[in-house]
Amino acid sequence: MQTLSHWIDGTNLEAPADSRFADITNPATGKVSSRVALASAATTEEAIASAHTAFPGWRDTSLARRSQILFTYRELLNKRKGELAAIITAEHGKVLDDAMGEISRGQEVVEYACGIPHLLKGGYTENASTKVDVHSVRQPLGVAAIISPFNFPAMVPMWFFPMAIAAGNTVILKPSEKAPTAAQWMAELWKEAGLPDGVFNVVHGDKEAVDTLLTDARVNSISFVGSTPIAQYVYATGTANGKRVQALGGAKNHMLVLPDADLDLAADAAVNAGYGAAGERCMAISAIVAIDSIADELVAKIAERTATLRVGDGTRGCDMGPLVTAAHRDKVASYIDAGEAAGATMVLDGRHVDPDAEGEGFFLNPTLFDNVSTDMSIYTDEIFGPVLSVLRVGSFDEGIETINANPFGNGTAIFTNDGGAARRFENEIQVGMVGINVPIPVPMAYYSFGGWKNSLFGDTHAYGAEGVQFFTRGKVVTSRWLDPSHGGLNLGFPQNS
Repeated sequence: MQTLSHWIDGTNLEAPADSRFADITNPATGKVSSRVALASAATTEEAIASAHTAFPGWRDTSLARRSQILFTYRELLNKRKGELAAIITAEHGKVLDDAMGEISRGQEVVEYACGIPHLLKGGYTENASTKVDVHSVRQPLGVAAIISPFNFPAMVPMWFFPMAIAAGNTVILKPSEKAPTAAQWMAELWKEAGLPDGVFNVVHGDKEAVDTLLTDARVNSISFVGSTPIAQYVYATGTANGKRVQALGGAKNHMLVLPDADLDLAADAAVNAGYGAAGERCMAISAIVAIDSIADELVAKIAERTATLRVGDGTRGCDMGPLVTAAHRDKVASYIDAGEAAGATMVLDGRHVDPDAEGEGFFLNPTLFDNVSTDMSIYTDEIFGPVLSVLRVGSFDEGIETINANPFGNGTAIFTNDGGAARRFENEIQVGMVGINVPIPVPMAYYSFGGWKNSLFGDTHAYGAEGVQFFTRGKVVTSRWLDPSHGGLNLGFPQNS
């Protein structure tokens, strides 16, 4: 069986003899395709040492050279992203079109990072005092650790490592052991793009590797995406050990539908945002908040569309693929059981499935519940599966109150043709990312991604301007030069190098 090991100091390492291993399974077939070595503390420390050693040289590499390598990486990724999409589908299960979309959204951050010379420009004040000048600079932190989830094996790491590398940091990526091969593929692409050895490293592992990254003094920052309980742990442990931490947690994303909305558009959006990637998205819409007067019609339209979805192997042109593991599939199914037992109206039951796939994959059909109340577990918990819940409210105000009362604040959306209502929603809603007639409001790369409340722990969001700030620290220099200095003669046209 093929074994995936770690990428440290620019090479694929052979798995140490004492390694522990985890199976990598194709969720569409249920078959084990390969295995991955789980890093010990010693192996993780080896990766940290490589990144720590590479940092001074990369920090002092010119912005022009860094930009050139970033742009080469972007071109290679664009040319070969079909390979990466196939890897994602084989290990996560999402359909190929969805995998390609994930890569494209991650590539936006690579493209944004190509402009790092402009993003790192400081300020300058001449003669702030008599013959005294003041200027500011932003400098890299050092070693940046990224701990990423299974559901976006390419996009989530690309939220962080392009900014970290462009700013002059070195990186250790710890991907999910459920879908690890994409990280290794991206590491090899960095080497092909000309990135020096040690600047980008990959360690595969579980809690032992994570805890080593959180506590080793040579690691300067932690970027994490995952469930809220683990995000809280990562934030508390990392900050207690003196690290800068951004920990993105869970979500319960609502879509408020007002009576004046285009219900066909809203129903399409609910299905797309609720069941894409089998609901395994932190930005998935999992709760529809419908005004009573249009709830019956909206539910009927959602059910009609959902019933047409084809579930199966992501390589076969299906609409929705499997869940990532059998254990997760069973956990999601248990929530369907709980919703039925709690008295929610079962409109579509996803437990009965006949997928277009070979073998014993981890499938559920899309599930739709109506008349859900806020005390039911299908509402209170982040299910992370193809389960859509409809809550009915009597008014716009009640809809806002329902959303704001939820402990999560990642993403939300409103569907309406009333500009005043949309503006008020934008102003009053206590959520970090808001869509107006847009169901999945993931910001473009030149803005920043992140939620409020229990969806984010730390002071800065991912990528965009806040990403630049997270991976750098400011310095202000006050200078006075009493004597001018003169260089030699050189009539050549000045060049960047």
